[in-house]
Amino acid sequence: MAEETVLAQMQPLVYQQLQRSFEHGRLAHAYLFEGEKGTGKHEMGIWLAQHLYCTQMNEQQPCGVCNNCQRIKNQEHPDVLVLSPEGQSIKVEQIRRLQTEFSRSGYESRKKVFLIQEAEKMNASAANSLLKFLEEPPGDFLAILETEAIGRILPTIQSRCQTLHFQELSKGSLIQKLQEQQISAEKAKLLAFLTNSLGKAVEISDDEWFNEAKDLIYQWFVYLDKRDTQAFIYVQKRLVKAFKEKSQQFTGFSILMYYYQEAQKQAITSGEYGKVKRLNQTIERILVAEQKLRSNVSFQAVAEQFVLQTIF
Repeated sequence: MAEETVLAQMQPLVYQQLQRSFEHGRLAHAYLFEGEKGTGKHEMGIWLAQHLYCTQMNEQQPCGVCNNCQRIKNQEHPDVLVLSPEGQSIKVEQIRRLQTEFSRSGYESRKKVFLIQEAEKMNASAANSLLKFLEEPPGDFLAILETEAIGRILPTIQSRCQTLHFQELSKGSLIQKLQEQQISAEKAKLLAFLTNSLGKAVEISDDEWFNEAKDLIYQWFVYLDKRDTQAFIYVQKRLVKAFKEKSQQFTGFSILMYYYQEAQKQAITSGEYGKVKRLNQTIERILVAEQKLRSNVSFQAVAEQFVLQTIF
């Protein structure tokens, strides 16, 4: 799938706005891309830079395959610089090196581009140095700042950039992105149910506790669906030991909700409307169980009462 197609699906509003700006020759000199990790900020920045250097533009879109497009993608183009934190922060020395580089003419064109990843991690000196750079640009350049925390960007820097907000990914896009990272389709669907953030989904996926927890909840779901009394014993035998923290307990009920909603979809597709009614009632009980947890009723008491109401 072509890069522009992927970006158009992930961030249609940002994509359309930038493409129109390019076509009408109205690109800003500085952009602030704001949004959660995994929403396509960096990919959009690379795609925008390719617009300026592509040698085989097709319908005002970069080809993605010419020498310039490939070098930009691989961070090998001398006039397109990518800056990221060194350690825990972006330091003033990094911004000064950037200023020195941009005080020279472009190696292969008049225009230069720089992308700053995790711009919120600039220390105070770096932020002030960048501000001066934006106020007194040394030449023809395009600046793209990427951030997950716009509140940590100096207001004076924000005022000199055009801010574009990157929306959370759609469920379909998120599932596709997760599968591209070698996560199974079923696990990707569960992760997309739990969060709209690609970064958070990958973080959850790598968590050992989560991977054990989803299997434990699935087994509980099987007992409940069969109305097996093992579901009651299972609470004290396995669940109480695994779901100790309040956040873990809420996650457990969210995973259970996912399995019941998937069963509900299958029942609707199969025309099993009696089963659909029963599943709807159980889903309502999960919502009530979550309310009880918020009221500080113990997890074991909530889970055991839920079992009794569901299997009898």
